[in-house]
Amino acid sequence: EVQLQASGGGLVQAGGSLRLSCAASGVTFDRYAIGWFRQAPGKEREGVSAISDADGSRYYADSVRGRFTISRDNNKKSVYLQMNNLKPEDTAVYFCQGTIGDSQYWGQGTQVTVSS
Repeated sequence: EVQLQASGGGLVQAGGSLRLSCAASGVTFDRYAIGWFRQAPGKEREGVSAISDADGSRYYADSVRGRFTISRDNNKKSVYLQMNNLKPEDTAVYFCQGTIGDSQYWGQGTQVTVSS
């Protein structure tokens, strides 16, 4: 079972950047696909971006494509989400999730707040 720790959130002005990190422990990290999700107050959790375990294929939600970049460093057991040109609507708690087979594991969230 993987343990995930998300970090890097904060308060930033619109147009600014943040880099989120998701650090894993306890497992063979490169066997896990990792996804980033977010949940804004009063809204459902939504998928933001994901990166596969095998070939590093990447997924981006339409709302973030071209602004966010996901990457992974298996040696450091970490996945990163570089967020550029942030908008107020990006404000949410961001979570990372690890998937292997039919099992999913969640880390705690990190708050991202974008002021206008």
